[in-house]
Amino acid sequence: MTMGILWTGMVAAALVCGAVNGRLTAVTAAALEGTGAAVELTLAMAGALCLWSGVLEVMARSGMADGLSRLLRPVLRRLLPRAGDDSETLAALSANVSANLLGLGNAATPAGIRAAQRMAQGCGGVASDELCRLVVLNTASIQLLPSTVAAIRAGLGCAAPLDILPAVWLSSAVSVTAGLLCAGLLRRLGRA
Repeated sequence: MTMGILWTGMVAAALVCGAVNGRLTAVTAAALEGTGAAVELTLAMAGALCLWSGVLEVMARSGMADGLSRLLRPVLRRLLPRAGDDSETLAALSANVSANLLGLGNAATPAGIRAAQRMAQGCGGVASDELCRLVVLNTASIQLLPSTVAAIRAGLGCAAPLDILPAVWLSSAVSVTAGLLCAGLLRRLGRA
């Protein structure tokens, strides 16, 4: 609701400024041009999302996802010990982290929601420390292959959309580390 009000206000302000400055036709032309570019970008993104969601499905059906899940289990059990005790929660967590590693935040969301719902059971309406760490992991998400960003860059005409890999690896590792350290610090401060 708030975002709708904000966007409506920005559009109204642009139209008023365009009318006051005598450039209403230029504002209208820019709005139509932007709309066309948004549709083109959305179609490019949808294609990439379908491709990588298909790759995730092939991984799941071939057993590769289970193998990756087994590789991730020791780390996830250490980060989220109570969640690691439940096999369904651990499977959802592993699927979520796997999709995030491939840079597929949209594909990771359903598995993350499933894991969060299972982890929230019995919390009495208050997020547990583990649930907060799950949110941090999803928000910061370590990415090995930033496929969504690469699709955006390719859709906008970039010749080498994956040339950002070292920067992505460094920034995602730093953001996850900082997020987990802050979550740990806030947990300790909350208990003091």
